[in-house]
Amino acid sequence: MSTLTAPKFAFLADNRPDAQEACVRLAERYGACQESRADVLVALGGDGFMLEVLRRNLPQGKPIYGMNLGTVGFLMNDFNEDDLPARIGAAERTVIYPLTMRALCRDGRAVEALAINEVSLLRQTHQTAKLRILIDGKPRMQELVCDGALLATPAGSTAYNLSAHGPIIPLDGRVLALTPISAFRPRRWRGALVRHTAQITFEVLESDKRPVSAVADNVEVRDVAKVLVSENREKPLVILFDAGRNLEERIIAEQFAV
Repeated sequence: MSTLTAPKFAFLADNRPDAQEACVRLAERYGACQESRADVLVALGGDGFMLEVLRRNLPQGKPIYGMNLGTVGFLMNDFNEDDLPARIGAAERTVIYPLTMRALCRDGRAVEALAINEVSLLRQTHQTAKLRILIDGKPRMQELVCDGALLATPAGSTAYNLSAHGPIIPLDGRVLALTPISAFRPRRWRGALVRHTAQITFEVLESDKRPVSAVADNVEVRDVAKVLVSENREKPLVILFDAGRNLEERIIAEQFAV
């Protein structure tokens, strides 16, 4: 953002009526421009909408300031229409990196997608999934019988990963969370922390009998045979948080929530 001129804002809203109405009011009050010309993107909605804006913004990498008009709002700031330029000017920057998923399907297709929270593998039928897990090409789990498994970023460690009893990771932890979903065998395996530079490979065993889908946030690929996942350091994303309420602080606070 330039320190000589006022920053240009693009206001983006979820399809909820309250978010759409707030978008109109804010644009009238502070002025608005197209996304391509904006210095800061202001996202109005919930965490799902923030993830959508983050994915859409990957090629540009512009800072995003979210205001919560959804349910949880873990990635958002409190909604307040007053003093928006001052709040954004004083905001703290948090840089996060997505995961790249390359899914190889049983029919020979290869599908790539980016995930900001997690890449998850999920059984498609009543049959449990059977997975083999390799880290940097070395088998670490020869057979995991489960409902699925996921690999979460630090930013995503408080989302699906936490619900699956995975660990919460500090943003500067430089690790990823590998977490089973309802593991049946080995029943006591609770997952692992892996280096953020590692490549994780999931091989689907008995894929004809036990079909599995792979999901990168909300992009689903069905009937996969193998899925490769690694962190993408070439796609940094910047989220702006109100002073004293950055994502690192929220992650710490979540670990002491009761």
